[in-house]
Amino acid sequence: MTGYIHSVESFGTVDGPGIRMVIFFQGCPMRCKYCHNPDTWAYGKGTQMTADELLEQYDKNKEFYSNGGITVTGGEPLVQIDFLTELLEKAKKRDIHTCIDTSGVTFNPDSVQGMEKLDRLMEFTDLIMLDLKHFDSGEHKELTGHGNENILAFASYLEKKRKPVWIRHVVVPGITDNISHLEKLGGFIGGLSNLKALDVLGYHTLGVNKYKELGIPYPLENVPQASADEVMKAKKVIYDSLIKTRKEKFGK
Repeated sequence: MTGYIHSVESFGTVDGPGIRMVIFFQGCPMRCKYCHNPDTWAYGKGTQMTADELLEQYDKNKEFYSNGGITVTGGEPLVQIDFLTELLEKAKKRDIHTCIDTSGVTFNPDSVQGMEKLDRLMEFTDLIMLDLKHFDSGEHKELTGHGNENILAFASYLEKKRKPVWIRHVVVPGITDNISHLEKLGGFIGGLSNLKALDVLGYHTLGVNKYKELGIPYPLENVPQASADEVMKAKKVIYDSLIKTRKEKFGK
């Protein structure tokens, strides 16, 4: 089996614990307005690689990954779930820590076959980094092209599976920084017993040149980058709501 791979980063330090090999999968159903990797959207492109070829690359630098492992990201890695499962299964046989960075958009609890595949994938997954882009479903659809109902359901599924989750949220000025929505986001993730970490990141414009190269209009042309102060304020709102919910639900 081969997968479509956009690129590989040998020494990632922000995509899970430790130093990691980060594999960018090709293909994504979402069209996030602040996406800085629009070149990963298209399906059936990139370099076709086998799981063994990717793991051979890992082996070349494995001494650096003793406290890290492999993170798969994208694009959206779950769109290639069969290949992803093979890759992570082989990684676990080598005792490699595995992490999936996902939006959760492909989650479909009504698909029997899809759920069977996801359950099997979870057997070989140590950590999920889940991007919660907006708590309001209407605003989420405006921002990404999709509502968030299945994404929030995916978060609940991960809790039931007792799968450790690391939540990420990007602060986009005027779009994802509404205090009420941030409080609701904090309340939701504060109720997850499997929550291991929270990353609140600032929106940046580093991907603008890629849009120009691809001939795609940049949707947030007039939106400024998030300042450090704006990120800190948003994180405090989320964190305060998170802590309040945890105390109410778990007593801590």
